[in-house]
Amino acid sequence: MVKIGNMPQHKRALHALNRLGFGPRPGDVDRVNQMGVEQYVLEQLNAESIPEPADLVRRIGALRTLHMTPVELFETFQLPVREANGDVEARKAARQRSNLIFQEAVQGRLIRAIYGPRQLQEVITAFWFNHFNVFADKGLCHLWIGAYEQEAIRPHTMGRFRTLLGATAKHPAMLFYLDNWQNTGPESSSRRGKFAGINENYAREVMELHTLGVNGGYTQADVTTLAHILTGWGLRKLGGNPPMLPGMMRFGANLTRRMGWRPWRERQLLVAGEQTDQYGFYFDARRHDFSDQFFMDRIYRGAPGIAQGEQVLDTLANSPATAHHLSFKLAQHFVADEPPPALVERLAERFEQTQGDIRATLEALFFSAEFWDERYYAAKFKTPYQYVISAARLSGIDDISNYRPLFGAMAAMGMPPYRHETPDGYPETREAWLNPNAMMMRLSFAAALGQGHLPLLAPQFETTAVASAYNAAFKAASSTGGTTMGAAAFANMEPPQSSALEAELGGTLSRTTREAIAAAPPQLRAALVLGSPEFMVR
Repeated sequence: MVKIGNMPQHKRALHALNRLGFGPRPGDVDRVNQMGVEQYVLEQLNAESIPEPADLVRRIGALRTLHMTPVELFETFQLPVREANGDVEARKAARQRSNLIFQEAVQGRLIRAIYGPRQLQEVITAFWFNHFNVFADKGLCHLWIGAYEQEAIRPHTMGRFRTLLGATAKHPAMLFYLDNWQNTGPESSSRRGKFAGINENYAREVMELHTLGVNGGYTQADVTTLAHILTGWGLRKLGGNPPMLPGMMRFGANLTRRMGWRPWRERQLLVAGEQTDQYGFYFDARRHDFSDQFFMDRIYRGAPGIAQGEQVLDTLANSPATAHHLSFKLAQHFVADEPPPALVERLAERFEQTQGDIRATLEALFFSAEFWDERYYAAKFKTPYQYVISAARLSGIDDISNYRPLFGAMAAMGMPPYRHETPDGYPETREAWLNPNAMMMRLSFAAALGQGHLPLLAPQFETTAVASAYNAAFKAASSTGGTTMGAAAFANMEPPQSSALEAELGGTLSRTTREAIAAAPPQLRAALVLGSPEFMVR
């Protein structure tokens, strides 16, 4: 294959590993050089062809909540909270049990990112989750955050954008987070209580953030109209009887029994105008506004009900504004904070030509001259999430069992997974993450990991006595500017060898950095590599 771009050959493997993945594990640079960088890119674009190690499959398989549907999660973890009634201790215990969902979501994400060979799949999954962000700590979202990534994001990251958009729009996590489950037509007979009327939250964000972009050509009137179109898109009733349908309310439970209703989770709703799915989405025709709607210069007929909303999602997904908005974000993530306009335009054209094929758009990006332009080598400042994962990967720790220190470090640096409160997701740019306090946190983490002072090989934090001591020591070291946590109790792992870290990074370390490492005591050298300016970028 003809060499693309002007990036020197000796930089290309590390560049690919840093951009398509979360950086190298020991031996990765040599492996990519041997197979060829272009072949590595093609392999990553076709992740389903990459075998997953049996140990990785086993670890993910053991995280049982990642394999439960939203309905099962609700019944298993939320119903006990409800059924506790006035028993305060029972309610507290039931709520604590539901913490397992968040813990396993984090653990699953980090296991795949650190050990998974399908690195681009993990990078793009995190990218699309951030794009379609859901805040885990809003109400019932904590039940569904792992399922949302497993069901609505991960399967569609390399497919058609329209499929991804539809999957997120209908998932209980998104419906609850942006309140569309309450969105009710103003003339609906069900307009009461939580379903008081029109809710524009999702309608606004699906245009401003998910598709068209802030300058995508829509108006406030379009936001309101789209909210009307999406009325009735909500959650099926969980943990109780099926919703009462028109004509049944007069007769109540007796008619329900005579009609042979089975438990809700065991049946499918087969009523004209109402639809549900296995994940808990429910289109309630009683709450839908069936009026014809004029949206972005086009009339959408109301009679088909849910089809009206599907047609609008088609329109949004296929808009040139959406193609440009998404192409800019992809180029910003993979190339530069201020991506080359010509590249963005070509990506948008490719996106439109392929009807929103994400894989095809990424292929055009990774085989562009701009992606391999030396100006953009090491031009992206790692986010806290990227930094922590890349440090764990480079250190080559083979059997992490306790992921809490990694999550805690991300949280201390301002980027805990699944906990960005607003729908815009975490920022991508250098200016958002490069500040004195954040750098002090990074250096504390580098010192702890580089000296083997993280309890990564311990049992989960709930069952270890060092949890609170570790957190206190990490915060103290960060706040006082310390470079080491100085706690022998945490030294339960062999520290990485600085020579191995340097070798994997090749010639990327500056002369100043190499001299500082050589002059430092041996036990601090690995920490200096992990805390070096060169390792902060990708």
